[in-house]
Amino acid sequence: MILLLLLALAAGVLLPVQAGVNAQLRSVVGSPLTAALVSFLVGTAGLGTAAVILRAPTALGAAWAVSPWWFWIGGLIGALYVVATIVLAPRLGAATLVAAVVAGQMIASLLLDQYGLLGFPTHPMNGLRVLGAALVIVGVILVQR
Repeated sequence: MILLLLLALAAGVLLPVQAGVNAQLRSVVGSPLTAALVSFLVGTAGLGTAAVILRAPTALGAAWAVSPWWFWIGGLIGALYVVATIVLAPRLGAATLVAAVVAGQMIASLLLDQYGLLGFPTHPMNGLRVLGAALVIVGVILVQR
């Protein structure tokens, strides 16, 4: 469990770095959409290379045929997130941006857990979980000031 938490922490470290790198890319390409496109193209090339090297299965047609449409929108959600961070990072700063993103993630996560949506196991909302989310929101306010 500790290793998983450390990996999640490491992934979290990358989010403000990604926002900063992409915001700098925007300054040279001139548009948040273009910067996001370049970011995703580079990411796609990296993932494609890894898939070839690791010989990842690629039965996409069969998967498409048996899954609901909304299984396939994660990339679009990611693109919206990346564009938002490109636009917001220079205006809010890294700390406020990440604090607000984490608060949004906490609110959505509590609801996903409460109702077991999107394949998450059900973890009922309780006072401590709500208090934890409220403290994150207070953290946003404190970081922003």
